[in-house]
Amino acid sequence: MPTTPRTIARGPLRSVLVALLGALVPLLAVTVLTAPAATARPAKAAAALTEVTAFGTNPSNLQMYLYVPDNVTAHPAVVVAVHYCTGSGPAMYSGTEWASLADRYGFVVVYPSVTRASKCFDVSSPQALKRDGGSDPVGIKSMVDWVTRTYSADTSKIFATGISSGAMMTNVLLGDYPDVFAAGAAFAGVPFGCFATTNGSEWNSECANGTVIHTPQEWGNLVRAAYPGYSGPRPRMQTWHGTEDDVLRYPNFGEQIKEWTNVLGVSQTPAATDSPVSGWTRTRYGSTGDRAPVEAISVQGVGHNVYSSGMAARALTFFGLDSSGPAPQPQPGACKVTATTNAWSTGLTGSVTLTNTGTTSVNGWKLGFTLPSGQTITNGWGATYAPASGSVTATNVAYNGTIAPNGSVTIGYQANHSGNSAAPTAFTLNGTACT
Repeated sequence: MPTTPRTIARGPLRSVLVALLGALVPLLAVTVLTAPAATARPAKAAAALTEVTAFGTNPSNLQMYLYVPDNVTAHPAVVVAVHYCTGSGPAMYSGTEWASLADRYGFVVVYPSVTRASKCFDVSSPQALKRDGGSDPVGIKSMVDWVTRTYSADTSKIFATGISSGAMMTNVLLGDYPDVFAAGAAFAGVPFGCFATTNGSEWNSECANGTVIHTPQEWGNLVRAAYPGYSGPRPRMQTWHGTEDDVLRYPNFGEQIKEWTNVLGVSQTPAATDSPVSGWTRTRYGSTGDRAPVEAISVQGVGHNVYSSGMAARALTFFGLDSSGPAPQPQPGACKVTATTNAWSTGLTGSVTLTNTGTTSVNGWKLGFTLPSGQTITNGWGATYAPASGSVTATNVAYNGTIAPNGSVTIGYQANHSGNSAAPTAFTLNGTACT
């Protein structure tokens, strides 16, 4: 159980000078980050920020801070909110709206806090970039496990978010623990593996300057190498970046899109593009709804301090935590399907796009199809697949269960074949034949 609670006051946050990772390297000039401003929130007598000790394996001596709202649900969702360089868990608590949103929706917030001198998270060492390899990700996973045990948390609703160094850690957590996290929201970060070093340095100038460029497949391979052999669902990613970021430069935004669209097996061509706020360009990949596999928001004319009040609520929508009620039930719907395969000697990858051609939303779907003889699915994304051959049913995962009228969702799989590498046929949506 938590130690005696220590209340941390929340209110409007003053701009503070935050020396970022650059201070770690003599050749790098010190940069300045303004801490995020938060909307004032009335003080509460009961719920308070609490430090938890002895929460489990913690190789890098992280501190764990926890916020549990008075109205916490019976099996709450968990949001891990990761701070920026020279920040702390209490600063993240004070400077963002996550605790206020927890009060409203009943989820639990974990605020990891670095104790090393830089107050930056380790996103560069070989230990950090491997599942259970040691360093910060292991300690954060222990925090999640502690909350899951203590509050009977819903293990299908574990999320990560962070700012700057915390955004980089968000990418790392989703790569190291795809079986733990359902989605992440990264504010001014870099792709998983971009900051990798082998000389003990926490800083990678090439990545920070936006000169580390890879193909989508190469980025995806870095993520997959963090947990070799994993074939389950992958977490969704929302990424935010200012076009004038001079600390973690803007090309990192596009590289993250390349990485996570590849990991999730969706097209790099946006399924939807809009501008929800003046100066923002939002692109969604793999589907058009609020819980697309990948969502990217580019903020015009803004520097490294991209996070501002109101953005956490949009991340919460992406997570799917801003609504309540019974789970959607599968229903029939008019549909069309396009399917393609890309084959090599004895294997192939398949991509299937399902479009709702009806006039009402499909809430929960099962897509049936027939694989050609000799094909066996070995890995899939965007859905769960059973059985692996013959007449297969692909069932939606948490993030893409709703398809709006004229909306689409793209799923994919890898398969072995014995000579016939054709695309599947005979598609049905919740029992209704598709064109």
